[in-house]
Amino acid sequence: MGSLTQQQQSILVGSLLGDGYLRIFQGRKNALLEINHSFNQKEYVDWKYAQLRSVSGSPPRTRKGNGARIAYRFYSKQLPELTSLYREFYGGGRKRIPRSLHLNPVSLAVWFMDDGSRCREADMYLNTQQFSIDDQNCLIRALKKLGLMATMNRDKQYYRLRFLKQSIPLLKELITPYVIPSMEYKLGITP
Repeated sequence: MGSLTQQQQSILVGSLLGDGYLRIFQGRKNALLEINHSFNQKEYVDWKYAQLRSVSGSPPRTRKGNGARIAYRFYSKQLPELTSLYREFYGGGRKRIPRSLHLNPVSLAVWFMDDGSRCREADMYLNTQQFSIDDQNCLIRALKKLGLMATMNRDKQYYRLRFLKQSIPLLKELITPYVIPSMEYKLGITP
């Protein structure tokens, strides 16, 4: 993918499955990536920036959000490689899952750091409520290729993905090497 390393590609895919956002500004040819998290996730944003520094614009900055929320974010440069990802993930204008999605442990770890959660000490989820049922089925198939079993779980009026208990040890084995210390709480690892 041009100027992107395999590691950067994996981080981008994981971010796009989670909280990352691609956009093309009117009158511009190429897309850029926005990474935007709460300031409480500063260490995570700094890690993403360090990994994507070669394709990023300026370093992360704080920004006052809605109400009392303070965001911490950065943008990438506008790149043809990001435009290709934009076409895959935003074909209809709204974020969707490419049918050719391929996950690896790095992309899964980033996705989990963005949108993963743990409940009742044993259940692990990916908060995929923003995706359609078809897209979530596509995600289930992509996870299955890694040997992970997940199902859709009703969360109020929407659905999210829940890992089957027998898949949780493999999930942890695959992603723990890539989860940064400030996000280990999502795996139940305490300092």
